[in-house]
Amino acid sequence: MTRLATEVVESPHVPRRSRPLSLLVSAQALTIYLYVAGAFFVTARLWVNPTGRYQVGDPQDADQATWFVRYAATAVRHFRLPALETMAMNAPHGVNLMWNTSFLLPGIVVSPITLLFGPQVALTALLVIGFAASAAAMFYVLRHWNASVLAAGLGGALYGFSPALIDSGIGHYALVLAMLLPLIVDRVLRLAVGHGSPVRNGIWLGLLVAAQFFISEESLVDAVIAILILLAAMALSRPRAVLARIRPMLAGLATAAAIAFVLCARGLWVQFHGVSTKGAAATVIINYQHVLTNLGTLPYSFVNPASTVLLHTHGTGVIANNYPQPMPEYLAYLGVPMIILLLVAIVYFWRHLPIRVAGVTCILLEWLGMGSKQMRTGVVTLPGFLLPWRLLEHLPVIGGMVPDRLCILADAGAAAVLAFSLDLARRGQVPLFARWRHGAGIATALAVFALLPMVPAPYDTFPATPLPVGWRATFTALHVKPAERVLLVPFPYSGTSPTMRWQADTGEPATMIGGDFIAPDVSAHNSRAGRSAMTDTAYYINYLWNEAQQPPYPAPLPAELRSDLAMWKPAVVVAVTTPGSLLGKYLIGIFGQPNARYGQVLGWRLLSR
Repeated sequence: MTRLATEVVESPHVPRRSRPLSLLVSAQALTIYLYVAGAFFVTARLWVNPTGRYQVGDPQDADQATWFVRYAATAVRHFRLPALETMAMNAPHGVNLMWNTSFLLPGIVVSPITLLFGPQVALTALLVIGFAASAAAMFYVLRHWNASVLAAGLGGALYGFSPALIDSGIGHYALVLAMLLPLIVDRVLRLAVGHGSPVRNGIWLGLLVAAQFFISEESLVDAVIAILILLAAMALSRPRAVLARIRPMLAGLATAAAIAFVLCARGLWVQFHGVSTKGAAATVIINYQHVLTNLGTLPYSFVNPASTVLLHTHGTGVIANNYPQPMPEYLAYLGVPMIILLLVAIVYFWRHLPIRVAGVTCILLEWLGMGSKQMRTGVVTLPGFLLPWRLLEHLPVIGGMVPDRLCILADAGAAAVLAFSLDLARRGQVPLFARWRHGAGIATALAVFALLPMVPAPYDTFPATPLPVGWRATFTALHVKPAERVLLVPFPYSGTSPTMRWQADTGEPATMIGGDFIAPDVSAHNSRAGRSAMTDTAYYINYLWNEAQQPPYPAPLPAELRSDLAMWKPAVVVAVTTPGSLLGKYLIGIFGQPNARYGQVLGWRLLSR
């Protein structure tokens, strides 16, 4: 054991053998129960109607996520793993799921829920799992590094229920499933300080990395950035101790790399074969409120509470709602008390290596998360030369990442600072608290006080767009086979995301033309939201469906229409409309009288079975 390991962690006490019943009522178990209760509290309003309600703020991503969990569940139902490339969406071109936030592994895990109760119930269950398990993982890591149960419990709560995760949960389900990130960092730290066998740690690290790869690749890259910062801070603090650990650490990392590569090789091949790394979807720039917006963090979001925390005012909620990017990107909030506590703890305990390393990592991740440039014209932020992300944004793959999501790992650093500094204060390492009779209790009260502004509120909910009357009956009447391409009207992309939900709720159609997805090697605007599948014909029929009035531009020319139909080659057309509407009349003019009409849905069979 090196000096570095001695400074980072004291030898943990060997736990006494306990009976199973006593383990169920131990302080550790009670902490986990509280995390689970907190997760159900945040999602309470969703459980009132779990099949028909989702979180307010990001309906497009929520609708898309229902499709992904249905896709994974369909594969499991047929006793196979989900394919990484599929024609189930965007036929005849297909979709590369490795370029999408398809969270295939969680989709497989909750497939029984999806098949029994529906995709929205599965997604709400994933939120509960994400919040509770992320908090529990952070609790486990802090306990391993000898934090007390109380301090580790508070640190786990900070991470698992941080505004970064709560706001991500509005629609970015893959980001909420952040339970493996602290475990990955923990294994690298064990390698760095010589805590345990390098090979054993490498095996665990490889398995964790592979699992995270099929949950969220972006979060995995964020973890790598955090680890590099953490290791740099350790090396600068104790260079001799780190040098002594290089060889065993390389052995552990090599073991991890070998295992991760074997498990992820197929996914990496599918993702990058024939795709330019510079052609990755430009997710750092989005069209929000009809304005091109650079994703990042504005300084005031660190201190302005949104309505997703309990302690907020109407005014602060309005400020957050007017943030120049979607609410799932409002991730930096920590609150004034917590920011003060963290800064004071980092400065006061600077000589304590764990707090120094965690604190520096937290601050640098928050700084990088501010992005690389002005968010949009007229929005004040730091000048470009003070935004270090600009040094990384041109790198392959990293250039397509959203920097503000580094706040999730920054909150893990904040959790470590909180836990370790609280333990030191409670043990009398702060003279002010040591002189007071109830100094330990006062230190705990201050930590709890700093956490209060971050306590989440239950999600506001909104009813999902109901399944059109006649949807199932139409597919049954048309005898649609799984491999037959179906042209849906409205044509599915992010602007008509309920179509994705209807498919997910029923499993029909099995092969869909269009969809909401990300495509590589496509221009930045068209790479997102399924717009690469859109044509003049698709936009025109969607306009008729949305507006129910004559569009301000002419219908696609006959040659364009014939070209689109020749490319799509639909066997079946299913439209949510009526024969007397402008959309219905337009479709009847193209395909003739429908072969099926049930409720709000018309259906045509174009190719024989």
